[in-house]
Amino acid sequence: MLIEKDLRIDKWLWAVRIFKTRSQATAACRKGRVIIGHLPVKPSRIIKINDVVVVKRPPVNYSYRVKGLLGKRLSARRILEYVENITPAEELQKLAQRDTFFIKRDRGSGRPTKKERRIIDHLTGRTS
Repeated sequence: MLIEKDLRIDKWLWAVRIFKTRSQATAACRKGRVIIGHLPVKPSRIIKINDVVVVKRPPVNYSYRVKGLLGKRLSARRILEYVENITPAEELQKLAQRDTFFIKRDRGSGRPTKKERRIIDHLTGRTS
């Protein structure tokens, strides 16, 4: 197990399995989707224990507390020692609302007609 005293945010995000690859974690930092202390961070930002990291993945802003610095990717069970998910329930409800609003079509019914498509667009809020 590789425990570090100084660790970059992109490496930590990858090690605790918030992102699948380190390049995805780096890209999220560059796009301003990773926030520490109300400020977007660069991928090279050094993190500390008890920092609160906010990761923006629309429509939800996930919040994590750094419990330990881990420079190596471990199994999902052992990750709980290094990160604590402190995302508020209201944020997680946004994700549930998005998933429940899905229009189901019968398999094999083909593409929607123009009328059906307009109804679907109206229900999903794509058009006024």
